[in-house]
Amino acid sequence: MDSLTQAVLGASVQGALLGRWQGRKALLYGALLGTLPDLDVLIDYGDAVANMTRHRGFSHSLFVLTGFSLLLAWLLRRFRPHPGYGGGRLFLALWLVLATHVLLDSLTSYGTQLLWPLDTPPVAWSSVFIIDPLYTLPLLGAVLGGVLYRLRGRALRWQYWALGLSSLYLGLTLAGKQMAENRVAAELARQGIRTEALFSTPTPFNSLLWRVLARDGEDYHEALVGWFDRRPPELVRLSRGTALLAGLGASPQLARLRWFADDWLRYDEIDGKLVVTDLRLGMTGAHPFRFALAAKRDGRWQLLPEPEQLPMNRGRLEHLGLLWRRIWHQDARIPLEDWARQLQQWQAPLTASPATPASPAAGTATGAPLRLGEG
Repeated sequence: MDSLTQAVLGASVQGALLGRWQGRKALLYGALLGTLPDLDVLIDYGDAVANMTRHRGFSHSLFVLTGFSLLLAWLLRRFRPHPGYGGGRLFLALWLVLATHVLLDSLTSYGTQLLWPLDTPPVAWSSVFIIDPLYTLPLLGAVLGGVLYRLRGRALRWQYWALGLSSLYLGLTLAGKQMAENRVAAELARQGIRTEALFSTPTPFNSLLWRVLARDGEDYHEALVGWFDRRPPELVRLSRGTALLAGLGASPQLARLRWFADDWLRYDEIDGKLVVTDLRLGMTGAHPFRFALAAKRDGRWQLLPEPEQLPMNRGRLEHLGLLWRRIWHQDARIPLEDWARQLQQWQAPLTASPATPASPAAGTATGAPLRLGEG
């Protein structure tokens, strides 16, 4: 999740458990500790693929964070003891601040290595977009209330209410994910399409409209499913470009990406380079993690010495407006085929194509780019 959400979540957890004694400082300590695991983004692991796939690795391991919480609690009890609470309560508060960070991250599409150093696939339950105001705002409101009223009486209870409401919301997003996958699975069965796997994730900034992918050999089907839909979803068949896989041979970067993304990858030849796209993150045609792994020389593919990460394609306000309208109206067509064609370009143009006009719901187009990707 975004840093603001992680900060207010950590602040609310520590405020709820230790605010009675630490006062406003509990909010500050919790916010700082709650963002600590993400400092691993400062580490350079050697190349762009390694930096992506090792983020949320050791720093997000429940094993590592449990040991770190024990050490930190011991140090604080030894050098900064507080007569109001014991070591057990202190450890629980510190552990929950860190554990809720990584568990929340595991609900996004990115992939969180909760059991590092065990060689298990990253956990990506993908029920929450990386920025979701409905989750963040109750926590932010409770933290601001705690700052104003010093975590006394009503302000302390706000932390409990905010944590309860935000947790309930996460449960509703899991229900939405199940709803979307069930509807797509039913439509696939009706059309007699047998697929290898399903993947679903919310569209940007909401949990009412879902993007569902179904892997089908060399192709994949993509559909949008909303809570208010009354008809079966429309399936759009798109090519994965797997014929290009032979050009990558035994690329260790490709092997790492396939493990990390559970093989939800697409392959395109762009300007003489073989580009691999992680389809899970962002929105159709606006995926933040795309890597050139090979280049064509004398008609043959050769692995690049280091993978090149492509410039991020940012969506536009009119795209977001179309998605917003689609939440409420199933007849509002989203041109997924046109958006997906942008993946055949090194850097998609920021101007809207004629096939994707701004809807009335989008308001006046400003021309400003909007990031729809997820990192």
